[in-house]
Amino acid sequence: MPCRIRYILYSRMANDPWPTIMVRSNPQVTLRPQDLVVLLRLSLENEPLPSYAGLSAELSLTASEIHAAVERAVTAQLSRKDERGKPRVIRESLRLFVQHGARYCFPATRGELTRGMPTSYAAPPLKDKIVQSSEPVPVWPAKNGSVRGMAFIPLYPTVPEAAGRNPALYELLVLVDAIRGGSPRERALAIKMLDARWTD
Repeated sequence: MPCRIRYILYSRMANDPWPTIMVRSNPQVTLRPQDLVVLLRLSLENEPLPSYAGLSAELSLTASEIHAAVERAVTAQLSRKDERGKPRVIRESLRLFVQHGARYCFPATRGELTRGMPTSYAAPPLKDKIVQSSEPVPVWPAKNGSVRGMAFIPLYPTVPEAAGRNPALYELLVLVDAIRGGSPRERALAIKMLDARWTD
């Protein structure tokens, strides 16, 4: 006999012939990896702040994903909205989150040898500061990638496209990857470089 499942909050009927599943909602807000990508882009205050539609095109995210990311960032106190309703990053909060929380919330995930776009110590601004080893470098897997290395899964699948459109964002993403998955020396250097950018 096929099993029927009824979704109810709670049942005290011990002799109920059909299995019961407990269904509970969790209102806890949780940051998502794409939220950090959006925050990094918004932290580039020297560049014009685009509309949600502009961010959507630049980051290869939907406008609704951008809006949801901003709302979660505001709830997490990593961003606020100005008098016009425009999102503004709280740089000190973002700096602390990236330094102390990002590698635990969004741990580095690695894969096999592939072709892609260099990241972490293999890309600017860290590339010239770190002695390169003979081992395959970390890369974001990308169809049009120019470098063969070990897959370092980006925060979000559209990161290589977004980084290719905005060199300043690319550098921030590279530094965050070094913090998420680099050696202690690479992490310390990346933190120092982010401090210099976000505390001026």
